[in-house]
Amino acid sequence: MSLYEKNRRLILSALASNVTAHNGYFNGSIGLGPDRVYATGMCAPGAEPDACSRCIETTSEDLLQTCPNKSSAFSWSAEETLCLVRYSSRSLSGLLVMDPRGALYNRQNLRTTNQTEFDNEWKNLMFSLIARTTSSSSSGGNSSSKYYGHNESLVPFFGNISALMQCTPDVSPTDCHTCLQRNVIDYEICCHSRNSGGIIAVVIVVATIILIVVGLVIFKRKNQKQEIELPTESVQFDLKTIEAATRNFSEGNKLGQGGFGKVYKGMLMNGTEVAVKRLSRKSEQGHTEFKNEVVVVAKLQHRNLVRLIGFSLHGEEKLLVYEFVPNKSLDYFLFDSKKRIQLEWGVRQNIICGITRGMLYLHHESRLKIIHRDLKASNILLDADMNPKIADFGMARIFGMNQNVANTARVVGTFGYMAPEYVTHGQFSTKSDVYSFGVLMLEIVSGKKNSSFCQINVLVNNLVTYIWRLWESKSLLEVIDPCIREDCKSDEATRYIHIGLLCVQENPAKRPTMSTIHQMLTTSSIALPAPLPPGFFFRTEPRSSPSAQGLKPDQTSRKSITCSVDEATITDVIPR
Repeated sequence: MSLYEKNRRLILSALASNVTAHNGYFNGSIGLGPDRVYATGMCAPGAEPDACSRCIETTSEDLLQTCPNKSSAFSWSAEETLCLVRYSSRSLSGLLVMDPRGALYNRQNLRTTNQTEFDNEWKNLMFSLIARTTSSSSSGGNSSSKYYGHNESLVPFFGNISALMQCTPDVSPTDCHTCLQRNVIDYEICCHSRNSGGIIAVVIVVATIILIVVGLVIFKRKNQKQEIELPTESVQFDLKTIEAATRNFSEGNKLGQGGFGKVYKGMLMNGTEVAVKRLSRKSEQGHTEFKNEVVVVAKLQHRNLVRLIGFSLHGEEKLLVYEFVPNKSLDYFLFDSKKRIQLEWGVRQNIICGITRGMLYLHHESRLKIIHRDLKASNILLDADMNPKIADFGMARIFGMNQNVANTARVVGTFGYMAPEYVTHGQFSTKSDVYSFGVLMLEIVSGKKNSSFCQINVLVNNLVTYIWRLWESKSLLEVIDPCIREDCKSDEATRYIHIGLLCVQENPAKRPTMSTIHQMLTTSSIALPAPLPPGFFFRTEPRSSPSAQGLKPDQTSRKSITCSVDEATITDVIPR
């Protein structure tokens, strides 16, 4: 099965839930480049959600069976509810699409004593309805009432003629008028004197003619109820789809547990393995974190960032669907005395360089400037080849391209990885991410956790303090993990330690950028400056840290601080 076919199955499997979640009309896409699939689903206005969902689901399945090798296809269904499903390898955004077209009608001839009277009444109804439908554009922006019209007319000795017309909300009034008028003319040519019929689709009802006319124009809209702009790079899944994929969130499928919920392994109907993050209903930050990850991660594409496939919103259930990364998280290996042996020096170098590339993309190369704010070993996932993927963007913040620093009264993150200016003043920037990266880099080389502990008025970063003292005594070889001392080149390892110390300097201005770090790691001829003392978090101000106020690390003060102390040998979050 090609990647295009997999993407087609994936987006069509979620189309029913997307359509019902967006008032009967949805379009989106999944994939990149030639493997990207665009899909549209629509139900007639007023359709019951369950009936609409069944219609879209059945029509999608029929398309997959009827057109297994086609890159573009569409189908109308008029069994119970009028609905449309269409997919294509190209975007139709902003285009008025009139073809292909088809006609369905009752083959029995119309029986009326006055055909001329019927024809005149029918024409008057059609063209007055076109005027009403196109004039409804001012009644709702991109709402379902825009470009929608329905009316009836009584013909003596025949009965009621009922007509329904609709264009998609973003087509211009001129294009909508053109589309409707063209379809009315085509109806006259193909279906004149038939009991019931239509250019696109028909519901056969005694003494009734129903005309459905739709201009197929793709548009983007916002889920106003949840106040989340749906990214076209991801898909919204129906809750039942996720429940089936995870065996109803069974314990056997549970991969781990983080600060904002549990993670489960799942398999979609097309065979794709996924990791489903189920946000805790009790978490006060659940909705904020959920919205943040959907909006931020869906816009990022890099091999060293975990890929968001889709999400699901259903009442209090908030689910994030990620690609499945089989080798768990970095801390699962790094801080276990037996598993750490699998991380040879070459593997550790590859992990450090991969994280560097991912952070360089976030800070400088993506279309957004992203500050991660929670970079740590448990948020680095490892794929089948032990390549790193940065995960967990629930705390990430988007910066303007010319913005360098921001302040917050709500400090979030993990003690031991947080830069001193962030803990004490709520100030974060790319340089606070660099500090976290430096701590992580020192952990990878040493195989030791930068565990933190609270004392009265003091928060000490043990590993950073320890390595700095060895730097001053010119004993950096002692920092290197005994598991790799024979495997690595000592000058390479000590250079990595040197770069790590440059990253954790107390003054943010002295820390290198991720771009400079990448150059330092890939070009050994670049001379490294001597590092200044790192941030030790020694503070005497009464409000400089939670411990200074007699608070435990998970308690908050007027300056809200939401942090965790990374005390466990292995964190709870494992494979995702």
